[in-house]
Amino acid sequence: MPHASEGTAAPTAPAASAATSAESAVETRGLEPVPDAERTGRVRELLPTWVAANISVLLLTMGAGLVVFNGLNFWQVLVVAIAAPLLSYGLVGLISIAGKRGGSPGMALSRAVFGQRGNLFPGTLIWVARWGWETINAVTGAYAVLTVLDLLFGVESSTALIVVVLLLFVAATFLVSGLGINALRVCSTWSTYLFGAFSVLVLVYLVVNTDWSAVFAKPAGSTAMMVAGIGTIAAGGISWVPSGPDFTRYLPRTASSRAVVATTVGGAGIVVLPMVLMGAVMAVGTPDLASAQDPVSFIGALLPGWISVPYLLIALIGMLLINSMSMYSAGFTAQTLGIRVGRAWAVSVNAVISLVFGFLLMVVATSFIGSFISFLTLLAVAFSAWIGVFGVDMLRRTSYDGAALMDTGRTSAYWYRGGFAWPAMAAWAIALVVGLLFTKVDWFAGPLAGSWIGANGLGWLVTAAVAAALYAVLPGARPTPGAPVPAGGEREPERVSG
Repeated sequence: MPHASEGTAAPTAPAASAATSAESAVETRGLEPVPDAERTGRVRELLPTWVAANISVLLLTMGAGLVVFNGLNFWQVLVVAIAAPLLSYGLVGLISIAGKRGGSPGMALSRAVFGQRGNLFPGTLIWVARWGWETINAVTGAYAVLTVLDLLFGVESSTALIVVVLLLFVAATFLVSGLGINALRVCSTWSTYLFGAFSVLVLVYLVVNTDWSAVFAKPAGSTAMMVAGIGTIAAGGISWVPSGPDFTRYLPRTASSRAVVATTVGGAGIVVLPMVLMGAVMAVGTPDLASAQDPVSFIGALLPGWISVPYLLIALIGMLLINSMSMYSAGFTAQTLGIRVGRAWAVSVNAVISLVFGFLLMVVATSFIGSFISFLTLLAVAFSAWIGVFGVDMLRRTSYDGAALMDTGRTSAYWYRGGFAWPAMAAWAIALVVGLLFTKVDWFAGPLAGSWIGANGLGWLVTAAVAAALYAVLPGARPTPGAPVPAGGEREPERVSG
C-alpha cells in the first residue's frame, strides 16, 4: 500500500502506484489520515497482531503470582485468565474503531478530544508510560537471550554481556518498528504460528508431568484477591488501548466494528488464557518462580532443553515484536508532541530510553517482579483517565476532520479555547487524581488505598468511570468541521450539552 510522508501532498494515482513499489517495505506515513483508496487492510489481519502483542513469558510469571501472592486456586486463576483479556482487550477493540473512522493513529485522533494544545498533556503522560513498558519488554527479552546462552553454551551473565544483549535486542526492535506496519504484520503472522506450535508442546509436557492432585488440592483464595488479579492481568491490555487505532487506520470505513472487537479480544485471549494457566500450574511445584529476579530462567529449569531452548527463542521473537509495536505507536505519540522528525526517527528516542532504563533494571534494581507490578498498576491508572474521556467522545462522533487533526494552529477546528478542550482536560485531570487516591504500589500509597476499592485493585476502573462520567455531564464544546474561522483566529465552538 502506498504511503505519503507527513506534511507532503498526496500523490496522484500514477505516483501512488510507483510509491507502492518503492516503499512497500518501509512505511513512511506519519500522523496524516490514510486516504480511503489506501485502506486495503482486512479485519482478520488484527488477529496475529494481538497474538503477537501478548507473546511474553511474563504472563507465565504473572500466572504464578496469582497462586503465590494472591493465593488463588486453579479455578479462580481460570476466571482471571478469561475475564482479564475480555475486559482489557474489549476496550482495545472498542477504541480501535476510531482508527477506521479517522484513519489516523490514536494519539492524533486524541487532538479532536482534548484540543491541539490540551492533547500534549495526556500525550506526554502516555509517552512516558511507554518508556516503562518498553524497558520491561527489553529486559525480559535480554533475560531470554542470557538464558539460552547459559543452556546451550554455559555462558554466565555479566555486566558486559547484559549491555551487549540489551543493545542487540533494542537495535532489532528499532529496526522492525522503524520499517512500519507491513513488517509488523509479516513478523506477527509467522511468530503466531511458531509460538502457537511450541506452546502446545509446553502444554502437553505440563499435562503429562504435572502433579494434578496438588494443583487441584490448593484451597481457594479470597474474592478480593481474585478481583485484584483480574486488574493486574488486565493492566497489560489496557496499556494498548490508545494504540488500538494505530493498527486499524488502514481498514476501510465499512469494516465491521463488531469484527474488530471480536478479533482483538480473540487474538489476545488465545495467548493470555493458556499462558496464565501454565504459569499457575508451574507455581504449584516451583513457587519461587513468581518472585525470581530473572523472570525467564525458570523455564530452563522446569522444561527439557529440546523444548525450553526453541520455546525461549520463539518467545524472544514475540517480545521483540511487542516492543516493536509499542515503539511503533510511541513514534506517533512523539510526533503529536511536536517532535518534528519522521516516525522512524521518533522511534529512536524510545529505543535509547529503553536501553538506559533496561540496564538500570537489570543491574541496579533488586526486584524485577515488584517493579513490574508497580509499573502495571500506575500504567493502568494513567491510561484509564484517557480511555474514559476518549471513549465518551467516540459515542458522540462518527467521523474526524482530517485537515483539522493535522492543523496545529489557531485555524484548526480542534483549537477550541486557546488550544484546549477544557471539559475534556478537566475530566481527565480530576479522574487521574481520584484514581491515584485509591492506588498502592511498592513506593507510593494513596490515602484511600486501604478502602475496599483500593484493596481490590480497582483504582484504574474508578479512574475510567470518573473520567467518563465527568466528561459526559460537563458542558462540552465540539467544533463544526469546515466552519469558517473568525478574524480573531479562534473558531467559535458549537455548544452541546453533556
